[in-house]
Amino acid sequence: MIKESIRIVFMGSPEIAVPALESLAETGCVVGVVTQPDRPAGRGKHLTPPAVKIAAMAAGIPVIQPEKMKDPGVFEQLKDWAPDVIVVMAFGKILRKNVLELPHLGCINVHASLLPRWRGASPIQAAILAGDELTGVSIMKMDAGMDTGPVYATAQCEIGPQETTLSLSEKLAGLGAKTLMKTLPAIVSGDLQPQPQPETGVTIAPLIQKDDGRLDFSLPAIELERKVRAFNPWPSAYFYHHDVMIKVIRAHAVADCSLDSGVCLIERGAPAIAAGEGMLILDEIQCAGKKAMAGNAFLAGCRIWEDEAAI
Repeated sequence: MIKESIRIVFMGSPEIAVPALESLAETGCVVGVVTQPDRPAGRGKHLTPPAVKIAAMAAGIPVIQPEKMKDPGVFEQLKDWAPDVIVVMAFGKILRKNVLELPHLGCINVHASLLPRWRGASPIQAAILAGDELTGVSIMKMDAGMDTGPVYATAQCEIGPQETTLSLSEKLAGLGAKTLMKTLPAIVSGDLQPQPQPETGVTIAPLIQKDDGRLDFSLPAIELERKVRAFNPWPSAYFYHHDVMIKVIRAHAVADCSLDSGVCLIERGAPAIAAGEGMLILDEIQCAGKKAMAGNAFLAGCRIWEDEAAI
């Protein structure tokens, strides 16, 4: 158990960080939360709070939402909260030296990969794109580098063959919270010391951009299928057909195809597109301005598909 006298500040923003915050909140030790500002979201672009803010408010924990960590008053608020430790998960902002050195137990990050593999902003997407069979979480002590600090503990998680970023994030959210709560008491007591990361096996997971979702059918179909899963729910994998953007929600790869890459065909009643190697079968898609539909339902209303070219 964590001592009730310990003061914790939590920093995080999206849904994946909520189980960790909720677990910490049950101890009564969280004195403040730092999260991203409310952002426009959805078709109506309504101002929407991050998931961590909603969870913090439900638990009655004070929240600040700076645009930048160096904004006036942010560090002063952190000092007023007087944290013994700062716990970070999917916060999305760089912590400067003064913040890293503020709590005497340091800043602890719950990172969604098995470090040193997939340091960086998008470790879940990167693991799916690479075809990894295993990933997990790392509880690490933060330093000035990008996910380069020493590691207290790790926990593994299998990546299923149909795993998407959404489904894997849900798994890692629970695993991260569980591993954090198992590890934190020993960190606080000083019984557990972090170990330096290996110098070999380092890979970087760069920030995902919206344009990354566009499918290049000169690539092998298996790589395209991984993109579909990695970019679900955001930014979505997509292509254009007759100048209409089509999002690919679910797809699978087939090894054999003799057509030129980019050519549209029908395979066992489903729309498909020839790739650099094999073909991509479109199981579920969404045309711009319409609801998602099964691939065969799309074909029923599509006048021209076979022998066309997707771009």
